Amino acid sequence: MPEPPISLWPDPDALGPVTDLYQLTMMAGYAAAGLAETPATFELFVRHLPPGRAFLVFAGLEQAVGDLLRLAFSEEQVEAIHALPIFARVDPALIGQFRTLRFTGDLWSVPEGTIVFPNEPIVRVEAPLIQAQWVETYLIAALNYPTLVASKAARIVAAAEGRPVYDFGLRRGHTPYAGMLAARAGYLAGLAGTSNVEAARRLGIPAVGTMAHAWVQAYPTEMAAFATFADIFGAGQTTLLVDTYDTLEGVRHAAAIEPPIRSIRIDSGDLARLSTQARAILDEHGRRDVSIFASGDLDEYRIAELVATGAPIDAFGVGTELVTSRDAPALSMVYKMVALAGSGRIKLSPGKKTYPLAKQVYRRLDARGRFAGDHVTQADETSEGERLLVPVIQGGRLAVPLPRLDEIQAHCARQLAALPDHLRGIAAQPSYPMSYSDVLEREAERMKVK
Repeated sequence: MPEPPISLWPDPDALGPVTDLYQLTMMAGYAAAGLAETPATFELFVRHLPPGRAFLVFAGLEQAVGDLLRLAFSEEQVEAIHALPIFARVDPALIGQFRTLRFTGDLWSVPEGTIVFPNEPIVRVEAPLIQAQWVETYLIAALNYPTLVASKAARIVAAAEGRPVYDFGLRRGHTPYAGMLAARAGYLAGLAGTSNVEAARRLGIPAVGTMAHAWVQAYPTEMAAFATFADIFGAGQTTLLVDTYDTLEGVRHAAAIEPPIRSIRIDSGDLARLSTQARAILDEHGRRDVSIFASGDLDEYRIAELVATGAPIDAFGVGTELVTSRDAPALSMVYKMVALAGSGRIKLSPGKKTYPLAKQVYRRLDARGRFAGDHVTQADETSEGERLLVPVIQGGRLAVPLPRLDEIQAHCARQLAALPDHLRGIAAQPSYPMSYSDVLEREAERMKVK
C-alpha cells in the first residue's frame, strides 16, 4: 500500500466543510432526490491563460490527493452545518449522512510538473455524485495557487539562464500556509532552494539564508557586524548584506574579511551598476571566488534585463513577485460535470462551452522531441502520442506511489526542455495546437440540438 502523501494544511483532519455552502446544499439535495449515488464524472481545467503566459506548470497534486484521501466531517462540523438556516426544513438524516462520508471514487490526473494548456482536462474525477460535488471547491483551491506559482517560477528560472534562483517569499505570501505551498511549487518548477525553514524541513528543499539589515544595525560599525557574523558561522558559510548604508563601502568591508567569505548580497539600487562595481572591488582584493547574490523585488523581466546587460550576478532571490505572481495573480480554473450515469453532460453558456464525456489528452512530439500539439479524445479512444491523464486514486485509495519532490522537479525540467521554441521566451505569445476528436465533436453537436 503506497504511503499517503503529506499534508501541508494546518489541520488536515478538519477538511470536510472546507467548501462552498452551495456544495453542501446540492449534496443534501442530491440525497433527497435519490441522486447521491449516481455515477458522475467531472473534469478540472483552465479556461484561458493569464496575461503574459504561454503555458502553465501543473502543481499541487500531492497535497490535493493527500487531503482528498483524508476528507471527512467531524461531529461538531456536522452539527454546525445542520444549524445553518438553509437546512432548517431539511430532514436531519440527510445532513447526518455527512458523518460517514468519504471519497471512494477515482481520480485521474496529469503528473505534477507537467506543462498544461487551456481547455484540456488536467484532473478527472469519477465518483458518486455526492462525492464528486463535495470535492470541487477544495480541488480547485488546492491546485489553483500552486499552479500559478509554479508557472511564475518557471518563467523566472528561464530568465536567469542557468543562474540559481531562490525563494525568499514566505513573508510576502498570503498567509504562512501560502508560503509553504509557494516554496514547494517554486522548487518543483526549478528554483534551487528556499529561505522557508519549515518548507525545507518538511519537503527536503535546500535551505538558504543570508542576514537582514537589522544585524548590521545592531553593531557599532558595519565592519564589526560582518566580522562577528563570519566568526560565528564560518566565512565559508557567510553571505554578507552590503547595502545597509553605502553599498560599495559595504563591499569593501566584506572583501576585507579573513578568511574570504562565500558571497555578498545586494538588495537595492541599480543592481546592474552596483554588481559591476562590486565585482571590480572584490577582484581587486583577490576575492574572485566571492559570488554576488541579488534580490529586491525581482521578477523574470528584471532578471532578464540584468542577464542581458551582462551584470556579474551569480544568483537571485525572489519573493513578492513569485509568491503573489503579481503580474498574473489569478487562474480561471474550473471543475465541470461531463457525464452522469454514463451519459454526456454539456454546458453551452457563451464563452464557457464544455465538451461532454470523460476525456483523455494525447500529446504529440516532433522529430526533435518537442511538443507538437495536443489531441483531446474520449477517455477510451486511442490516438497518436503520450497519454497524459493517469490513475492516481482508485476506489478511494492511492493507486500508485506519488513521485518525490526531486523527481517532480526533474520531470518538470524535461517538460520545459520539450517546449517548442516559440513558447520558451518570457515574451512568448500563447500559440499551441489543440484539437478534439471526431467522437467528442459529434457528441457535442448532438447534445446541442437535444
